[in-house]
Amino acid sequence: MREATVNAKRQIPTGEGNGPIAVVSLSLYRFASPAARAWAVAQMGLARPALARAPGIGFRKLLGSGVGEGFTPRPNWAVWAILAEWPDAERARAAAAGDRPLCAWRARAEESLDLFLAPLSRRGRWSGAAPFEPAPPAAAEAPPGPIAALTRATLRPAALLRFWGREPAISAAIGANPDVLLKIGLGETPWLQQVTFSIWPDAAAMDRFARGGGPHAGAIAAARRNGWFAEELYARFAVIGRAGAWQGRDPLPGLPSVAARQGETA
Repeated sequence: MREATVNAKRQIPTGEGNGPIAVVSLSLYRFASPAARAWAVAQMGLARPALARAPGIGFRKLLGSGVGEGFTPRPNWAVWAILAEWPDAERARAAAAGDRPLCAWRARAEESLDLFLAPLSRRGRWSGAAPFEPAPPAAAEAPPGPIAALTRATLRPAALLRFWGREPAISAAIGANPDVLLKIGLGETPWLQQVTFSIWPDAAAMDRFARGGGPHAGAIAAARRNGWFAEELYARFAVIGRAGAWQGRDPLPGLPSVAARQGETA
């Protein structure tokens, strides 16, 4: 049975007269057989119309993955993802449980994980859009508990060799960090358009890694100094719920469910 917890009351702030802040879902799928993996590859094109028709859906992306801990140039044909923005937690949870194409992907996957995220901050753009509208400043302070970070960049072709030359050290640093709870490298276009997603126990742990020097900070500083990115986006989210498992385990080990932490039931 898939455990599902979503707290729609405390950690999703209310906009200034505009209703609840939109909720983002990131659904990860692992496919075991060659036939299932070939099906997933085909769905990267075929599933787009069905995903666009999902009630209430906003910004959305179908994503592949890479072999490694963060940005990675080597594709992983077993793991794929769907990122989507929804008007509220109830619609996000209903979509993950029953909407096509999400339910079709889950039915074919060996395992899957749905993460539900409330935007806290965002800077930059993605495909010219500005998704993940954060909460008003008064409500956007990072809550206690797990925090997710998403970084997306479009690399300039002239910068490919210099950027990817730094990638092994960055992946090693993320993989060796004892604080990170979940990390995955995703992407739209191999080599050129990359996404890294990670979950941390709290904002302090995330900040220690991001601002503590090392290969990650050095690569980001070099990218901005030399103009390696044609477009970039960085966003932080409160992790407000999850359903399923990843790599055979709860992706938030040692932490109570969000609903339980807030004294509420799902």
